[in-house]
Amino acid sequence: MSPDVPLLNDYKQDFLLKRFPQTVLGGPRLKLGYCAPPYVYVSQIVLFLMPWALGGTGTLLYQLDILRDYTAAALSGGLMVFTAAVIQLISVYAKSKSVVVKRMITRNILAEEDQHEFTSCAGAETVKFLIPGKKYVANTVFHSVLAGLVCGLGTWYLLPNRVTLLYGSPGATAVLFVFGWITLCIGEYSLIVNTAAETATFQTQDTYEITPLMRPLYIFFFVSVDLAYRFIVGIPALEQANQILHILFVLLPFLWALGTLPPPDALLFWAVEQVLEFGLGGSSMSTHLRLLVMFIISAGAPVASYFIPSTVGAVVFMTGLGFLLSLNPTDLSMVFRCGVARHRVGSRCEAFPGNSGYWFRWKECLLCIAVLGMALLEAGLLHRYASSSQVSRSSAQTVVGYVLMVLLSILWLLRETQSIYIFGIFRNPFYPKDIQAVSVLFDKQSKLLKIGAVRWILLTLVSPLVMVAFLALDSSLHRLHSVSVSIGFSRAFRTVWQNTENALLETVVVSAVHMVSNTDCWWNRSLDTGLRLLMVGIMRDRLVQFLTKVQFAVTVLLASWTEKKQHRKLTTTLCVLNAIFAPLVLIIIVVSTVLSSPLLPLFTLPVFLVGFPRPVQSWPGAVGTAACVCTDTVFYQQMVPRLTSALQTAMAAGSLGLLVPGSHYLGRFEDRLIWIMILECGYTYCCINVKGLELQETSCHTAEAQRVDEVFESAFQQEHPQVCSLNEHLENVLTPCTVLPVRLYSDARNVLTGIIDSPENLKEFKDDLVKVLVWVLIQHCSKRLSMQENTHRPENKGKSSPVVPPASNSPPCPKSLEDSDSSNSDTVHDWSDSSIFDDEPAIKNRKEKLQLNNLPCTNLPIPGSVDFQSADDHSAGTGPKNDLYRTVMLGLPAVDKGQRADGAYIPLVEFSCSQSRLLSLPEEWRSNCTPRSKIMEMSPLFPEDWYQFVLRQLECFHSEEKSCVLEEIAEDTALKDLYIHTVMACYIGLFGKDNGVPSPGQLVRVYNGGLPWSGTLDWLSEKPELFHLVRKAFRYTLKLMVDKASLGPIEDFKELTNCLREYERDWYIGLVSEEQWKEAILEEKPCLFCLGYESSMGVYTSRVLMLQELSVHIGKLNAEAVRGQWANLSWELLYATNDDEERYSIQAHPLLLRNLTVQAADPPLGYPIFSSKPLHIHLY
Repeated sequence: MSPDVPLLNDYKQDFLLKRFPQTVLGGPRLKLGYCAPPYVYVSQIVLFLMPWALGGTGTLLYQLDILRDYTAAALSGGLMVFTAAVIQLISVYAKSKSVVVKRMITRNILAEEDQHEFTSCAGAETVKFLIPGKKYVANTVFHSVLAGLVCGLGTWYLLPNRVTLLYGSPGATAVLFVFGWITLCIGEYSLIVNTAAETATFQTQDTYEITPLMRPLYIFFFVSVDLAYRFIVGIPALEQANQILHILFVLLPFLWALGTLPPPDALLFWAVEQVLEFGLGGSSMSTHLRLLVMFIISAGAPVASYFIPSTVGAVVFMTGLGFLLSLNPTDLSMVFRCGVARHRVGSRCEAFPGNSGYWFRWKECLLCIAVLGMALLEAGLLHRYASSSQVSRSSAQTVVGYVLMVLLSILWLLRETQSIYIFGIFRNPFYPKDIQAVSVLFDKQSKLLKIGAVRWILLTLVSPLVMVAFLALDSSLHRLHSVSVSIGFSRAFRTVWQNTENALLETVVVSAVHMVSNTDCWWNRSLDTGLRLLMVGIMRDRLVQFLTKVQFAVTVLLASWTEKKQHRKLTTTLCVLNAIFAPLVLIIIVVSTVLSSPLLPLFTLPVFLVGFPRPVQSWPGAVGTAACVCTDTVFYQQMVPRLTSALQTAMAAGSLGLLVPGSHYLGRFEDRLIWIMILECGYTYCCINVKGLELQETSCHTAEAQRVDEVFESAFQQEHPQVCSLNEHLENVLTPCTVLPVRLYSDARNVLTGIIDSPENLKEFKDDLVKVLVWVLIQHCSKRLSMQENTHRPENKGKSSPVVPPASNSPPCPKSLEDSDSSNSDTVHDWSDSSIFDDEPAIKNRKEKLQLNNLPCTNLPIPGSVDFQSADDHSAGTGPKNDLYRTVMLGLPAVDKGQRADGAYIPLVEFSCSQSRLLSLPEEWRSNCTPRSKIMEMSPLFPEDWYQFVLRQLECFHSEEKSCVLEEIAEDTALKDLYIHTVMACYIGLFGKDNGVPSPGQLVRVYNGGLPWSGTLDWLSEKPELFHLVRKAFRYTLKLMVDKASLGPIEDFKELTNCLREYERDWYIGLVSEEQWKEAILEEKPCLFCLGYESSMGVYTSRVLMLQELSVHIGKLNAEAVRGQWANLSWELLYATNDDEERYSIQAHPLLLRNLTVQAADPPLGYPIFSSKPLHIHLY
């Protein structure tokens, strides 16, 4: 990558320079990029200042003591409603006028895309440019009324007398009044005139016109605080907040322009997530619907506990409800549905599938019931005991606090032993060192998993019960009729189960501070234990965010200086500015941390901004609903169930570290990259989303994939690693965690030079093809026999009657086994325009011929022809004459009726063995367009000894005289003739009537389905089942040729049979583009083979997929680095519309993994080729 790749191309630079002033001012387009009449600019200025004029009227009347403050506000609001309605009606009128009166306008193709032609000041084009209008009538009314409310309340908010009373300074009042009204004008303009593109864009499309509500929403928030200050007297905090917010009010345009404040939809989900996690003790959820439902249910817990009169009942209620709410809602719904079904049907319902395919069995139900019962009993008894003695209660809680400290230390040590690095810095001395051999690695990992099982017991069963004891012994619970106590302890009893590790850390911190601090300090005197836990939880989360954000900022800064490919002309300047304004950068990081919003590196340069707060998922759409599906998607579809099962073990053991919603992991195997995101966590379950990145690696993708391989190799593939050695890639956003055994496909690609173009191999190929054709056809008939025997046993086991070709399925002009060259209708096809052995044979269109063949035969005589039928037809009892059994001989001399021994009919087939009919070929396959003389000429190629060997190996007969029956069938000449005729006809259909050696190009074309055109090909095409068998035989033969060249020749028939049986049982041999290839992978066929041609290199290649248990490297990504890059991606594509495929922010970055991170974003901004639905993993 060139370091001077432009951040924005010239067109996008001009576009951004025009868009950004419009965003700052709320919608007026004062920079158009082309010459426009002055009235366009004047009209926009008048519309922009209109709210100020209306609000100023009410302000002036109030200052002159003509109206009271609320009356002045009502007057301004009413005038604004009327003005907004008039503006919207004008827009509607202009639209209707432009629809009725249509003008043919010749567009200048050299003009700019957004250039408008203005005819007059009041013209329809001018009005539509100034006031685009609303899409929905409801929004037209609603936004007009809302504009009046904003103007009226804004007038009240900025009354000079009120502002002077707030600050006591006329100068401050003047500044706040002027800039405050500019803020109001910006909000009003975006609401009713023209909505500006917001830098804080969450949705890709504003379907319901939510964007215009963003700026008025924040104005209402500021005004609501002022109203609370006016009507609620005696709260000093409100006055201070009102003073601060009046200053921030004039800074709102600056915050809107920078995109710091979120749009309404993102604000809603972010606020619900924050309250649910930190106020109610829950977790972020995998879908927005689950989030809202869980929030509503969880909010009822503190409300209900507040009204419970008994303290024991309240403690038991909070313990039980906290446990139930921490379980997987999907499992609870399944339990309920199963119970209802069992009640209705009266049958036992032992298990049921979850969303991820796992079974929530009755054992897990019993475990949850047992744990819940123990927790309820413990909470009730301990709280009852604690109420009897203050001294015993305090000492008992102190003892439990010490136990929690010991548990925290043990769990931390056990968790760190499960991953390759301790704290991501030092190599774990207990982790297996020799991990290049997969079997050895998994054997050594099993020992660590035993330690992980101990950790799981301590974390899942012991720690929650000990924390419940700590909370039940707290003295604050006796003041239960308090809002703070209800909220704090409802959250505490929920967090114990929802996020046990974090709850354990928070409880230990609160207990330790209580032990070492003075009892008269503010912390112990003013706050109860529930509120202390709540505050410690917020501080813990923000501290972790702060550290990861600092690490991300340092990585961006150092990489721009140390990495040569990232070093731009402005790099030195940016680094110096970051050093000079380091306190400001630190403040930006702190603000981003407090808001729990992403730290946005503009264009991924060391220019940091505060991104707007958004949900943990970072994207508005539902998880797993969109992906850029391609042929490689199937590999991830097959991998996900296996990977989920391996992740279940690793997560339960603690190999992936602390499981927190919003964490990101990267998996690597061969050319596959797996992106894993944790969506929600709870008691013994975790919900994840798995994405698969593209396999067709671009240069940027390859560069970052190589760095990922280097990171994993340095951690897992060192021959003699030092004890407690340092992580060599500490500055990278990827930290290796563990290796997972996953059963998936290995992908091997080989060049077939020297194999497919070898003359000896090509010569052997034709001989092997006949053998494989014989084997495939016999196996097909034997399978058909086995299926018939499974369905019903034939009653008549006597001698079979002669086989007569059916009239209904035969082609219109069938050919006899004794057909002569002169009577064959395909002789004209032998003189084709091109040779079938050319590298690119011409495939002619056969539609017309096929249509003619489908026409019914008639009895009308054709001039110059002789119509005849053998007299044997009548003697055989075939009934009246059927045109389907007649051959029309054009231009032949007349022959007496009794002298037609060379027969133009299909003779009756008499088998010498009564069982031969069971293995005979379908009757519709026996007639073809190949001359009998040509078949007799090619018949020496038929391997009779192989034919008899295959028959003798059949397993379709279960009688005691099996060997005798098979011997008789093998000696049946009539059956052999049928196979010779069909096999050689198919052989000629593949290679034509020339017995030359095929070329490699011809093999590849036939393998891909491009058979040479001939009459035999038409015959094969009319029989899809036979065509499929011939194609399969050809592909088996080609795979056999490759195996013989690689592994050695075939020694005898038995080895060849075993090889073909292995192909049939364990292999799928075909094309990647075929649907059967995808089905074989999803069905986990053990092996797959495909032949191809690499045109760029001019070589023939093979691709072999082998299903086996292999190692997948898993590493944890810096979550803030991912969020920050995704925030920049959203800003760059949705606001700056910088969709250039070669833009700077998508180029390879070996430390930030920038290209991979962009790929992993949700479509349409990202382009993963696979994205799973939320997968629920049970951590048992």
